[in-house]
Amino acid sequence: MVILGAGPAGLVLGNILVDRGIDCVVLERSERAHVQTRARAGFLAANTVRVLERHGLADGLLRNGRAHHTCEFRTEDGRFRLDYSGLGLGERHTVYPQQALVADLVARFLERGGQIRFGTEALAVRGADGEWPEVEVREADGRPGRWRARYVAGCDGRHGAARRSLPPGTARHHRDLDITWLGLLADAPPSMDAVGYAVHERGFAGHMARTSDVTRYYLQCEPGTPADAWSDERIWDELDLRMGAAKYGPLHRGRILQRSVVELESDVLEPLRHGALFLAGDAAALISPSAAKGANLAVLEAELLARALTDALTIGDTEGLDGYSARCLTHIWRAQEFSHWMIGLLHGRSGTDGESLFHNSLRRARLASLRTSRSQQDWFAEHYVGV
Repeated sequence: MVILGAGPAGLVLGNILVDRGIDCVVLERSERAHVQTRARAGFLAANTVRVLERHGLADGLLRNGRAHHTCEFRTEDGRFRLDYSGLGLGERHTVYPQQALVADLVARFLERGGQIRFGTEALAVRGADGEWPEVEVREADGRPGRWRARYVAGCDGRHGAARRSLPPGTARHHRDLDITWLGLLADAPPSMDAVGYAVHERGFAGHMARTSDVTRYYLQCEPGTPADAWSDERIWDELDLRMGAAKYGPLHRGRILQRSVVELESDVLEPLRHGALFLAGDAAALISPSAAKGANLAVLEAELLARALTDALTIGDTEGLDGYSARCLTHIWRAQEFSHWMIGLLHGRSGTDGESLFHNSLRRARLASLRTSRSQQDWFAEHYVGV
């Protein structure tokens, strides 16, 4: 078994397979230090934690993760909080930085006897419609190489070799939302004990704790804005304004450790199986970060694929592989629907034309319903935590 990509999807898949006695190798183009330090999502759904516990992969997050169950909305009509652990299915998130989870998964995979080839770039998957596909690579020393396996799992993201190797006719459902965020990692403790969503006429702002000393912020900006266009001082001033610091209390300021530009878009491929090549994680679908679904979907897909591959390789039962794509796409489209609902909730439209005024009035009505309707709150809680 060849797995492309050492992210959550590839590493969870590899860990489960190796634990079940199936030989596999993970090919990762980046070096180990980079893989284990690149900051990504940090909110793990209850089902994700259960999956990791089930396969002996949750020691780090159970030891160092923090339970989280509250979100706060700040709007032109004031602020309100939802303790979603007491709503819907009664579940919560665990806050655990993705880079810490990846480091745990790498260590556990190697302890179990798995092989990771860091610095090895997959270039193409050949012969996926045959019995033994091959992966063309550029090895860490620059030489060309080939890896041959019964199955290949493409967990190498939207720009990886798996997607580039798909046959003509693969359906790609893409939506560019024309919304841009600055993604910011600040050397500052959280300023509130909740995930903060600020809806402001100048644009969205978000607050998400990562650790006791580091906080993730998002700040909506004009499309085309470079990541380094705003000074630290301007960023903090804008966050203060949009999050109502003068009214609700100041934000803890600190050095901006990392900046990125996040173009909100959605992308889904169908099907997720092409012969002996299977897609999972961002290679299968890209989802906006507005609802924290990406890593959670990746772990869910990895477990489903691991079960199916185990049955196929150990007892010759291919029913799970045959149904893998349809089963995953059911979860993906439900997550996409909630993500788009959140995008509509959090983002207004500038301008005074009729369409903008109509959109903003609908958004305000949605927020009012979420603030006052128990049935709406239960629906929100179920979809916010669930995958």
